Amino acid sequence: MDWPVHDDFVIRGISENAPLSERRGAGQQSGLIRNIPVIRDLPKEVRHFEGGCEMRQKECVAMVLAGGNGERLGTLTNDTAKPAVYFGGKYRIIDFTLSNCAHSGIGTLGVLTQYRAPELHSYINNGQAWKLNNPDGGVFMLPSSQHKSVYTGTANAVYQNISFIDKFDPEHVLILSGDHIYKMDYTKMLDFHRKTGADATISVVPVPLEEASRFGIISASMDGRITEFAEKPKKPKSNLASMGIYIFKWSSLKRYLTKDRDNSRSAHDFGRNIIPVLLSSNEKMYAYEFNGYWRDVGTVQSLWESNMDLIRDNPLIDLYDEKWEILSRSRHRAPCCMPAEAEAKRNIVAEGCHVHGKVSNSVLFNYVTVCEGAEVIDSVVMPGTFIGKNAKVHKSIIGANAWIGENTEIGADFGLDVFIDNEICSKGISLIGPGVSVDEGIKVGGNSYINTDLRLKSSNWWPISRATTKSELPHVLSLQGQTRIAGQENIG
Repeated sequence: MDWPVHDDFVIRGISENAPLSERRGAGQQSGLIRNIPVIRDLPKEVRHFEGGCEMRQKECVAMVLAGGNGERLGTLTNDTAKPAVYFGGKYRIIDFTLSNCAHSGIGTLGVLTQYRAPELHSYINNGQAWKLNNPDGGVFMLPSSQHKSVYTGTANAVYQNISFIDKFDPEHVLILSGDHIYKMDYTKMLDFHRKTGADATISVVPVPLEEASRFGIISASMDGRITEFAEKPKKPKSNLASMGIYIFKWSSLKRYLTKDRDNSRSAHDFGRNIIPVLLSSNEKMYAYEFNGYWRDVGTVQSLWESNMDLIRDNPLIDLYDEKWEILSRSRHRAPCCMPAEAEAKRNIVAEGCHVHGKVSNSVLFNYVTVCEGAEVIDSVVMPGTFIGKNAKVHKSIIGANAWIGENTEIGADFGLDVFIDNEICSKGISLIGPGVSVDEGIKVGGNSYINTDLRLKSSNWWPISRATTKSELPHVLSLQGQTRIAGQENIG
């Protein structure tokens, strides 16, 4: 793989004690952010040489797990990795983790990728958009393709990159997920980790006890020392859920990763294997409690709900906090256009949109067109989508570059359930895949998953890849992998 070349302009060691005007001024050349994060992860004085290149020892190196296939997001991850999925009107999911690193002064990151990685690699590039292209570290893309075998689990992915971590000779390694929505100062967790002298620190978040069985659950003593860990227990003893964010002493983690490699019965996973083994070995492990907003957006429902969280009267996560700005690689575009006939209430509408119809309680990404008479309610519409005249889109996620024809009705309030796949869509939320065209007049009901074009033709049939069954919907007739809606004689 050809590693990206760092741009000429970098921020070089801005002191924490420097005047605010100096720190802000240093970033004016790029024009990307107002507040330059203090670089707390300054390299130590110790230096060593690796392959003829001077390397500086780091106190903490971050490893971002970004290789999951994201199959529960359906067609949204057909061609891209889950961390690169669009979120919040102008972001990708991974922007939150990268922004947290930037603001926390974590300046050396390895991003571990595997499935459908090219778009994610292109998006992150050398990390300049997040001010992570520093000369003493930076962002390094670490795909499984550069190794002899694929990553077989989260722990195995880090194990296969031991040589990368060793180049920086860190005291601690921060393990992060690239597909969570949250804002967190990792330096506070690192300070807690150092203060306790822990071999491993796990970030936890309180969840309702009735939902605790969905998570890895941690029990801890009054001082935070972990006494028990259970992966998705049927009868949880605690409501402290692991966030999948860990800080390890590198010397300890390296030893356990090597042992795990030789265990043929291991799934090579942090939650299922590494954490339980450390605990059973009586290593010093602590829980760090995080009380902010945190969401794993691994399903269509959670992705829709977390976008809706942004547009409440009191949003659960603040995207407008200048002190902790969510950075992204976002181009400048023309302003949104809303002429006199437009009607909009409680939305996020990105640059380049043309809204001539009604938009309510929705998130519109850049270059979305909503034509006259159309209405978009309780929905997430990704970039470049066209919604035709008098079309109705309710409680749906519409993928990028989709085409919704005139008088089409999509959502929980309309029509028939054309496609049902309960592993993908639930709670009345419909998903229209990226680049999908739905011709005029077609009605698509709630819980629908559309990953192929719906076209009006002379035939009575249209091909699909996920057909419902007669028992699920009596009014849908199935034959040889094809489906039609009873009474619609011109749909093909």
